Amino acid sequence: MRTFPASQLIINADGSAFHLHLKPEFLADKIILVGDQDRVNIVASFFDEGSIECDVQSREFHTITGKYKGKRISCISTGIGTDNCDIVMNEIDSLANIDYNTREEKAEPRHLEIIRIGTCGGMQEDIPLGTFLVSQKSIGFDGVLAFYHDRDKIADVGFEEALVDFIGYPKKAARPYVVAANPELVDRIAKDDMMRGCTIAANGFYGPQGRVLRVPIAVPDINEKISAFRYEGQRITNYEMEGSCIAGLALHMGHKAMTVCCVIAQRKAEAANTDYKPRVKELIKTVLERF
Repeated sequence: MRTFPASQLIINADGSAFHLHLKPEFLADKIILVGDQDRVNIVASFFDEGSIECDVQSREFHTITGKYKGKRISCISTGIGTDNCDIVMNEIDSLANIDYNTREEKAEPRHLEIIRIGTCGGMQEDIPLGTFLVSQKSIGFDGVLAFYHDRDKIADVGFEEALVDFIGYPKKAARPYVVAANPELVDRIAKDDMMRGCTIAANGFYGPQGRVLRVPIAVPDINEKISAFRYEGQRITNYEMEGSCIAGLALHMGHKAMTVCCVIAQRKAEAANTDYKPRVKELIKTVLERF
């Protein structure tokens, strides 16, 4: 089996993962990822009384592991962006599949189920505020997956090429990648009462999502083009900022992953709901019930 030196896998003196400060024994097989560290407490507020095993925070990474109706679940905050998700995905995979005492890869792989619960902006007129939207495919504008081997083997290259051509994607920007969520996990969570779609994970909140303040953007009509784009009957439904890295690395690592968001902004109607927390709390409860 492979052995990982300290320069590749940094383990803290207490035996915890470098950034997460989480020890292997506290990682559940079912994992909920949220961006906001305060949202971890909201998820944990639903856990069974007396079931919390750990409550650890380091920087933006906050982890609570406990049980919901007997199901053992870890909730971890990632902060904003796919760069942070690269850290979280690699460290939870290492906690599951590398022996932290010997630094050796485990003989039998451990497969995790990972659901990101977040917020997003809708890109189509028929997606109202408050919609629960599951990302069947994630479109990464961030470039993270290009740093990993065999990126094209897990990506929908045809979708990528059609999108780049249609919107006139900036040549100097990282090429988008398109990856699918785990279909079984999507069906389990979405059932027949959540919308399903294709989601852009942008590598920024302003220019990369077509917002214009004082600095002009490279493709002024990018959101109009994104909304009009179609590929094999699929359309782009929403923007968020983390799902592509989670879906892509999960495919590489052998885990099940998906993203579900509550729509809190309507980009076509130029509307936003800042009082979205009760609806997000409802989404959290629904995911916990179906996970």
